[in-house]
Amino acid sequence: MRLSFIRPISCCAVSPPTTLVKPQTPLFLRPPTFKTTLTDLKKWHLWAKSLASSVGSAFLNLDNGPDSNQLLRELNWLIEDAIGAPKSILEQPHKSRNGNSTVLIRTCLDELYVLWKQRVEERRPFQYVVGCEHWRDLVLSVQEGVLIPRPETELIVDLVDEAIKENEELRDGLWGDLGTGSGALAIGIARILGTRVIATDLSPVATAVASYNVQRYDLEEKVHVKQGSWFEPLRDNEGEFVGLVSNPPYIPSKDIGGLQAEVGRHEPRLALDGGASGMNDLIHLCDGAVSMLKPGGFFAFETNGDEQSKFLVHYIETKKQGSFSKVKMVSDFAGIQRFITGFRGR
Repeated sequence: MRLSFIRPISCCAVSPPTTLVKPQTPLFLRPPTFKTTLTDLKKWHLWAKSLASSVGSAFLNLDNGPDSNQLLRELNWLIEDAIGAPKSILEQPHKSRNGNSTVLIRTCLDELYVLWKQRVEERRPFQYVVGCEHWRDLVLSVQEGVLIPRPETELIVDLVDEAIKENEELRDGLWGDLGTGSGALAIGIARILGTRVIATDLSPVATAVASYNVQRYDLEEKVHVKQGSWFEPLRDNEGEFVGLVSNPPYIPSKDIGGLQAEVGRHEPRLALDGGASGMNDLIHLCDGAVSMLKPGGFFAFETNGDEQSKFLVHYIETKKQGSFSKVKMVSDFAGIQRFITGFRGR
């Protein structure tokens, strides 16, 4: 499988979202029931390579988007997901294999033309094209309306792991993943650490996709997905949580238009826009954690970086004085102070 370069009780079965949304099946999970000839498949491949190569560094210079090399890597990944046979057949000389021989693929050839045109000409995120993202050791379903999980967010699972090693009582308690999106954090915590998690999201698309991912990893007994805004679906468990995690919207509203096209045009604004300063939801999370967490409970929230993290630490120390302890900033892979963590005061 490929790597991404882009770069959210008593637990029972996953509850269905209020609005019925059918999650899309990732391309690599679809059966190879479509047929095409090797000649036609090679023709598509040559066209797709030519389209990718025509980009050069234009997108990179425009908004730090993908260059041709990146798009060609993605094309290879698309082939891996779409073709029910080794991609090496496309590299074989014409004489070594009958051009009229049948190749099984997981979607029709016309759809492959459409998908690759969307990727290059519309800047549709590659993860939406193939319907999945590789995150930690998971392959998570994603689609329009669901934030694509980022590699830096993986560190929240590690931060939870470290907190549990310091205090094993956190392992047996109830955790919350607020704004779960694809369910990445909830699944990562439940699967790797064995804890119970309630995952919430306001979006019916996100809760449907998160539920699908939870079921795919057989975690229905550990992860309960609920639709609603932030803490609202958790009111019946107020004060019972030993941990809260979140990767909330934190982009200032004025900055959305300047984002990379794959993000600003296609990913859900609901999951990106944090209000005028980007801090609206982060402040709400800090306020709500006071009543939701048990004494000694842990929290880890992702931010836009140094400035937001410093603001939140100051906010907690001044506006929530005595409510939390051991509040600190934690850096991501790039050395940016991306996360704030802390414990509910005892």
